[in-house]
Amino acid sequence: MSVSTTVPLPLFPLHTVLLPGAPLGLRVFEPRYLDLVSECGRDGGSFGVCLILKGDETGAPATPAAFGVEAVIEDFGSDRCGLLTLRVRGGRRFRVADARARDNGLLVGSVHWCDAQADAGAVAARLRPEHAVMGTLLGELLEQVGGEYARSNLRRLEEADWVGWRLAELLPLGDAQRLALLQEDDPHRRLEHLLLWMDE
Repeated sequence: MSVSTTVPLPLFPLHTVLLPGAPLGLRVFEPRYLDLVSECGRDGGSFGVCLILKGDETGAPATPAAFGVEAVIEDFGSDRCGLLTLRVRGGRRFRVADARARDNGLLVGSVHWCDAQADAGAVAARLRPEHAVMGTLLGELLEQVGGEYARSNLRRLEEADWVGWRLAELLPLGDAQRLALLQEDDPHRRLEHLLLWMDE
């Protein structure tokens, strides 16, 4: 994990795990999160999604997991009830050093980015021979489910990071398993975790 100074990041704790590269739909109605979306729109910023370890998505600030993923807003609209809807996509992983609640109840974390090498444009790690079956499995899954990934460059099926995150997104894993993957920096070890879980 890279050692860096912390940066402030507003947090949106949820009973789900956002994964890097994965889409997520949100309905926003609490004032603290409406304020958050306004800030992001005004400043061009993003926010962090963390799994809730204790508490609820509404009401008093929940206790978030120490690891989360940046949520980048791709689109917004409203539902039939007039509530704000967002489509976000997972960006960089982060680790929360500490968090505090604003007066409106919004949690703001001091976070370390985990993916500094990816940000610097490092070459994506290739699948190792022992994980080639994972790329094949993902290719078969994408053919079945279709959707946005069906149009992805087939070369991505050779990237350890991308294969791992897409399998983590598509396979029936629990939140605790996805959170464990978020805490793992090595893409090859993430694939090892997935192989073990698939064998169980």
